[in-house]
Amino acid sequence: MKTFNIHPIDRSMQAAIQAKIDNLNKPKGSLGRLEELAMQMCLIQQTLAPSLARPCHLLLGGDHGIEREGVSVSPREVTWQQMINFTRGGGGVNMFCRQHGFKLRVVDVGVDYDLSDVPGIIDRKIARGTKNFLYEPAMSEEEFNQAIQIGSDLVDDCIAEGCRILCIGEMGIGNTSPSSIWMSLFGDIPLKECIGAGAGLNNDGIRHKYEVLCRAVSNWQLAVSTNPKLTANSEKLIAYFGGFEMIAAIGAMLRAAEQHLVILVDGFIMTACALAAIRLYPDSQDYMIFTHCGDESGHKMMLDMVDAKPLLHLGLRLGEGTGALCAFPIIDSAVRMMNEMNNFQNAKITKYF
Repeated sequence: MKTFNIHPIDRSMQAAIQAKIDNLNKPKGSLGRLEELAMQMCLIQQTLAPSLARPCHLLLGGDHGIEREGVSVSPREVTWQQMINFTRGGGGVNMFCRQHGFKLRVVDVGVDYDLSDVPGIIDRKIARGTKNFLYEPAMSEEEFNQAIQIGSDLVDDCIAEGCRILCIGEMGIGNTSPSSIWMSLFGDIPLKECIGAGAGLNNDGIRHKYEVLCRAVSNWQLAVSTNPKLTANSEKLIAYFGGFEMIAAIGAMLRAAEQHLVILVDGFIMTACALAAIRLYPDSQDYMIFTHCGDESGHKMMLDMVDAKPLLHLGLRLGEGTGALCAFPIIDSAVRMMNEMNNFQNAKITKYF
């Protein structure tokens, strides 16, 4: 796997940043979470005047072999149909990107359909979907490395355009299944507590999904116990169950952290990717803002695993990075607080604390 040079945030400026926040013309601490966000962004960018220049949104698409087991209410053709829809501006992600000024990049990392001639889709296809992890690893080591590199390279493209804040979304029918397994195995949490309705499974569907994923985890554990080359480390586990779009998201998060970008983490699936990225490089969490807690079963529990305090709880379960985009105005407010709000001295107001 590609090596990333990720360091914890340099906190040598913390006192100066706090002094600026406390001298803004307001009661001390009165802007609550906005002050916390401002501190984090100033530390990430090592400045008293943070910037949200050229925000970029990566929409990564990929299909999953496990979908063949009926673990999702949506058929896999919805993946490529939605990918095309995104190029026409008709998705939820398009609406929010337009609203908040994000440049949207729609990227085919592993969709089970030929999208190479579709204008507006970046072709980075590794394969037409992953293998079925009920019976074998979802991807090879080479494919895993390729997906990590794709995510990293996409971030470099954003940085070249002056991007300082990155949002990542996904399109891949069945990707709540690997997310639930990562959560269970990384958090030592019973799998049943990690599985939800996804795109809308009923109780029977959830029960079937649980049974399939239990068998998959048992097969993984058996493979680890009998194959000395398949050690149960984080990288192998991530590759065994993950989707190409999910691994690319991890690569993007790690490269963004390495380059000191602000990373907006969306809902259940992107939180699972963030969890995996943190397992690989714990210091990457310093650069992440967890934006939304959805209604997918276990999402709050997964956020608790990394001590994350999401900004919103809107009941969203669309994916695509939409929860993170909805949270952007709050982050923008924190930046505007630092850059536009007057201080006591300039405003000629008595500082009373």
